[in-house]
Amino acid sequence: MKWNKKYNYPSSTRALFNGKRHYQVNNERLPSVTSILSATMPLEKREGLKRWENKVGKKQAQIIKKEAGNRGTLLHEMLEKWIKGKLNLDLLGHNTREKLMADEIIENGLKNKLNIIWGSEETLYFPGKYAGAADLIAGDYEGKSCIIDFKNSNKPRQDSWNDEFYMQLGAYIAAHNEVYNTSIDRGIILLCTKDNFFQKFIIEGERLKEYQNKFFERVEQYYSQKKN
Repeated sequence: MKWNKKYNYPSSTRALFNGKRHYQVNNERLPSVTSILSATMPLEKREGLKRWENKVGKKQAQIIKKEAGNRGTLLHEMLEKWIKGKLNLDLLGHNTREKLMADEIIENGLKNKLNIIWGSEETLYFPGKYAGAADLIAGDYEGKSCIIDFKNSNKPRQDSWNDEFYMQLGAYIAAHNEVYNTSIDRGIILLCTKDNFFQKFIIEGERLKEYQNKFFERVEQYYSQKKN
């Protein structure tokens, strides 16, 4: 596993603007990928989330969301530090849930697969459109360049549940290819449930292009809503 800082990724600042996360990049204030997806969420999905909240109760729904968010933050921090050689998970001393989840992703998704690293937690942006932070940009992962997202989940996921994950990856890949003239054609999700079940999802080729097209439709919808 070697670092190759081939590209000069920009620094950025994050701030809320009209209640939505934005990135200040190269004198542009750009909405985040997740802000765009949230603002343009289809009615069917919004209604599904409401039904789930009503089923479990709004208070419990907030607790579940907060726990998942905190768990995801800690998991990402551990993986980022491990990738940058700043953390030896064997020396943490106690098996927290997040450590065990990080172990699963490292052992099953990164070791002996990740060969060249271009960046970790780097800001990517599509000029005039959007920005975001990519968890891992790999120059060589199983022989191909790709962008990798780390996810956590309360339970195992089906591929059909990952539409927004795939659009998010597609957005990052499109931004990298646009700004750095690369031809990345693969996105990977490395996921672990809170019960330590590891899953790997790959999006590439024509299917990736389809999700990129879906995302850019959402971008246009976002700016149309904003204008109106």
